[in-house]
Amino acid sequence: MDGRELKTRIRDRKARVGIIGMGYVGLPLAVEFAKAGFRVDGIDLDAGKVQGINAGRSYIGDVTGAEIKGYVDSERLSATTDFEILKKMDCVIICVPTPLRKTRDPDISYIVSALEEVAQRAHRGMLVILESTTYPGTTEEVMLPRLVETGMKVGKDFFLAFSPERVDPGNSVWRTRNTPKVVGGITRACGEMASLLYSQAVDRVVPVSSSRAAEMIKLLENTFRSVNIALVNEIALICDRLGLEVWEVIDGAATKPFGFMPFYPGPGLGGHCIPIDPHYLSWKLRTLDYQARFIELAAEINGSMPHYVMSKVVDALNHQKKALSASRVLVLGVAYKRDTSDTRESPSLDIMKLLRERGARVDYHDPFVPVLPSGHAGPASRSVALTPAHLRRYDCAVVVTDHGGVDYQRLVDHSRAVVDTRNATRGIRRGRNKVIKL
Repeated sequence: MDGRELKTRIRDRKARVGIIGMGYVGLPLAVEFAKAGFRVDGIDLDAGKVQGINAGRSYIGDVTGAEIKGYVDSERLSATTDFEILKKMDCVIICVPTPLRKTRDPDISYIVSALEEVAQRAHRGMLVILESTTYPGTTEEVMLPRLVETGMKVGKDFFLAFSPERVDPGNSVWRTRNTPKVVGGITRACGEMASLLYSQAVDRVVPVSSSRAAEMIKLLENTFRSVNIALVNEIALICDRLGLEVWEVIDGAATKPFGFMPFYPGPGLGGHCIPIDPHYLSWKLRTLDYQARFIELAAEINGSMPHYVMSKVVDALNHQKKALSASRVLVLGVAYKRDTSDTRESPSLDIMKLLRERGARVDYHDPFVPVLPSGHAGPASRSVALTPAHLRRYDCAVVVTDHGGVDYQRLVDHSRAVVDTRNATRGIRRGRNKVIKL
């Protein structure tokens, strides 16, 4: 099959789309392509996810089980652990994790593994797109050489592009369909082919000059957030020293109709993107003998926030003349983000770990995470009920994730002390010195 035939198959929605990685990025994307009329095959090594999809069950809040079941029943969506199905695919999209090693260097081993599976089954007329966040140059320096080894020519025999994921879990306004899709190809023909595919399933495609430009765009987006969050976190520390409430300062500044964009402090960064992506750029620049001082300073400030939260818990306990090692602490929210179940890189886990290391007995409440497996934060545990009787058992409650639906008035009324890292108790009646904010 040549490029002309592939274009026709894409326009006619007859092209088969394979998506490697059925997580927070891959599954919603698969649903959108199925909704657009394509036959979509999801590939994942997690047999539980595969079984769930094929049974019409969702494990992600942004996609309903009813949606999945409808597309599975109509034979537009299926999932498998078998990479052999790639031989039948016209288009392959890679949506695998890209974590950091303990040394804060990029770990693209998942990309390399997926690439190898694709390369072994690549054929003429195949479109391959990487969506996993990575450093500028990955598509050209890692993906391209391996696919060229198959004997095919890029832009003629096969097409290769990068299109950064822009998933915001829990966002009810901006979803996969209506979020603009940046696309950069290795060649002009590659970019046009990838843009054509996405234009069938998303409202707006934004072509850029190259895969490197698309990779850099993704890193800029999340570095922008990381640096601005670090700035406002430092402002929170400054306000604390000056005896000011940072939330009032931000609200006042936000009334300026130009030249200011409000960001808000918090207990640290969470999720797969913002805490990780800037390190990919910083690492790449170190290979070019350049130190990204702004990025590294932001990471240092944001990474120190769990320690600052712990110091606020110590302050709250000191008012009661209690030692942290002899106290019971309740953490509200272990998901990294409001009204989601995603615990990836959640600052709550760091805070719980720090408190336990200092001898505190720590429990948590999170309506979206009923069970927290053993790991970084400590032993496996279950969410406790937020009843008045339960609240009175703890010496301090710490609001780390401000989930909706939580009765914060009840929290303040029945807790001995509250540390509020999210301003969730704004407007709540409270006793003097009972609530400590960032």
